[in-house]
Amino acid sequence: MSTLSGFHALVTGGGRGIGRAIAASLVQAGATVTIMGRKLDTLNEVIVAGDAHHAIAADVSDQAALTEAIAEAAKRAPIDILVANAGAAESAPFGRSDAALFQRMMDVNFLGVVYAAQAVLPGMVARKRGRIVAIASTAGLKGYGYVTAYAAAKHAVIGLVRSLALEVATKGVTVNAVCPGFTETDLLEGSIDNIMGKTGRTREQAVAELAKHNPQGRLVTPAEVADAVLYLCGPGASAITGQSLVVAGGEI
Repeated sequence: MSTLSGFHALVTGGGRGIGRAIAASLVQAGATVTIMGRKLDTLNEVIVAGDAHHAIAADVSDQAALTEAIAEAAKRAPIDILVANAGAAESAPFGRSDAALFQRMMDVNFLGVVYAAQAVLPGMVARKRGRIVAIASTAGLKGYGYVTAYAAAKHAVIGLVRSLALEVATKGVTVNAVCPGFTETDLLEGSIDNIMGKTGRTREQAVAELAKHNPQGRLVTPAEVADAVLYLCGPGASAITGQSLVVAGGEI
């Protein structure tokens, strides 16, 4: 495929899991792909494997560092596609979820999207060409117990997407979210370990506990999420904006 030939895509959190799968799908579609993350050695492994072209290190919760890194990436070519994928999840009962936990979840999962979008949007508007896709979660559309801070941050992402899409609707830029259910990633492994540690369940039982949310009775794969992102970045999605595309086997 070469549907995205001539486009420069930036994927935050592109070193592993969903982010890496998204980067690889964009490469296969013909885009030039820059990935961003905190660990340059991990990002370079993705490049060596052919799943991205360039890498740049930055923490998305650090606005100054993120803005500088995006400006550096844009020197190669203007950024036409932003996939704001970087995220983190922590679980705790609400009574033990202090302000610091809420702030961490907002900094990475919500403000990281805000900072990245603010950095790329002026150029997109000037060229009247751009796609912004935020990787949210089913937790941005419904509630789950013991992840109030995470769910609140992901709900904020959905609100951002819906509102920003209206601001730029006539400017050649679309803004959408992809909302995966429980997906086979390193991030999910933390949840599995947490369930095992607190309940004494086996790994198989812990996975089943998460998979039961999906009516298909399974976990989503990173490639399935990447396919949804690729669709929203393609020419056939030019009239789709302000939407939340759910990849969760019918859960929502």
